[in-house]
Amino acid sequence: MIQDPLSSTFAALADPTRRAILERLLEGEASVGELAEPFAMTVRAISKHVAVLEAAGLVVRGRDAQRRPSRIRAEPLAAVDHWLETYRGLWNARFDRLNERLKTKEKHDDSNKGKRVRRE
Repeated sequence: MIQDPLSSTFAALADPTRRAILERLLEGEASVGELAEPFAMTVRAISKHVAVLEAAGLVVRGRDAQRRPSRIRAEPLAAVDHWLETYRGLWNARFDRLNERLKTKEKHDDSNKGKRVRRE
């Protein structure tokens, strides 16, 4: 099954281990062995995670003598950010409306302070 790039990116980001690998790669390139160090996983398991990230275009692997360092690619993340921009506008509008409602409620509550409430 062929997925569009955005779906591949989201699928790759769905796993917390892969997100942690990307976070580590923000510090600079690293080999699979170096990426595996903080995890209670085998190097082979981390290699599979890196392969998923590579298939999604989030990581590229180079060759440096015997070492195959991985490094992060930002382009797929920029596509996610672009996609989210529409929703960011939606949420900002909702937060603005909520803020106005809270201000109105606060004014209403302030104007009712000190007024005696009748109980029957």
